[in-house]
Amino acid sequence: MTYIDEEIVDVNGLSVHTLRTKKFKTNTIVLKLLAPLNKQDVTYRALLPYVLQRGTKNFPTSTSLRQHLDELYGATLHVDLAKKGENHIISFRMEIANEKFLSDSTPLLEKGIKLLSEIILDPLLEGGVFKEEIVTQEKRTMKQRIQSVYDDKMRYSNLRLVQEMCKEEPYALHVNGEIDDIDGISPKTLFDYYQKALRSDKIDLYVVGDLNQQEVEGYAKKHFSFDNAFEPAVEATFNKDVKEKEVIEEQDVKQGKLNIGYRTNSTYCDDDYYALQVFNGIFGGFSHSKLFINVREKASLAYYAASRVESHKGLLMVMSGIENQNYNQAVTIIREQMAAMKKGDFTDQEFAQTKAVIRNQLLETIDTPYGIVEIVYHNIIAQINRSFDEYLQGIEKVTKEDVVKVGEKVELDTIYFLKGMGGNA
Repeated sequence: MTYIDEEIVDVNGLSVHTLRTKKFKTNTIVLKLLAPLNKQDVTYRALLPYVLQRGTKNFPTSTSLRQHLDELYGATLHVDLAKKGENHIISFRMEIANEKFLSDSTPLLEKGIKLLSEIILDPLLEGGVFKEEIVTQEKRTMKQRIQSVYDDKMRYSNLRLVQEMCKEEPYALHVNGEIDDIDGISPKTLFDYYQKALRSDKIDLYVVGDLNQQEVEGYAKKHFSFDNAFEPAVEATFNKDVKEKEVIEEQDVKQGKLNIGYRTNSTYCDDDYYALQVFNGIFGGFSHSKLFINVREKASLAYYAASRVESHKGLLMVMSGIENQNYNQAVTIIREQMAAMKKGDFTDQEFAQTKAVIRNQLLETIDTPYGIVEIVYHNIIAQINRSFDEYLQGIEKVTKEDVVKVGEKVELDTIYFLKGMGGNA
């Protein structure tokens, strides 16, 4: 059984991915623009999609654009940003009814692709650049978006761990841009960056639904054209001389946030990536994991304790919420759980349960159109060609020895603790 049916063609400077499935009554269109993360561009990139979605030449106001979406049987449009490894990714996502299921035979898919093309290629301009009023409003909103991370201490502590751990590396940059660089952006400089992005980004169009591949390719050819020369980001490097460091910061917080970062020295491209996923699952990925059981349940030290892998950068990060006075004990227990993993000190039941949960999680992911796109987009970021079926088989074939072996490569890099005022750590 093939879980994901993907056909890829290159058309007019973009890759068109047709993902055929009868699971959904709607068609989903996702356009992704990928570029290497760097300090000079990150804030421009973070602002750009929000300005573009405010209007086009034909739909010059948010109201007229939303009205048009409503006319397309209530189509939806969203933008978002992601950081995967040393890449910064802009996504435009549209969901639109599939005309197959309507009594009216309006060519909705083509209209959706055409609208997306207008948003990207025919934006609302004033005097040959972006409209000043819109840029000013979106800059203000962007500051609020960045500030909201500082107000949410769980997100803040994760950001601070990454900043400390990946100093001097592009990955330290914030996905939503750098707050100090926002005021320096003008409608002209943003428009100049927009033109540069269209010339140099890796651009992929995904269309998911019960549809015809030739039709999708024809619509893409008709409505999109890019003259671009993409240069991929430098691959994540592992030859860093990892030295353990501890960073303790004090703020007026009720609950301390303990975040620990490890270098896995393995990424999505590597053969042992499957074993790393199982390793993380047993260590801290799920509610049956060692961190949850030993730090939260048995020792009652943490309000939450979990870990996750950054697949394209080669990081494993532990997140937990603790009382100040429990800092040393929590760090000790987390270190003990990592040491146990490296020794293979886990049961056959933990091993089998973790593989089953990972499989179920992957199958749940492809139950949504966006999930399907995110799964297959890993191949673009990693510049490899791994099918979903191979992914499932790879997890299935992992042995306990593979988990121990991949664990040997995991190195502790940074312990970050955000503690409440005046307490002991």
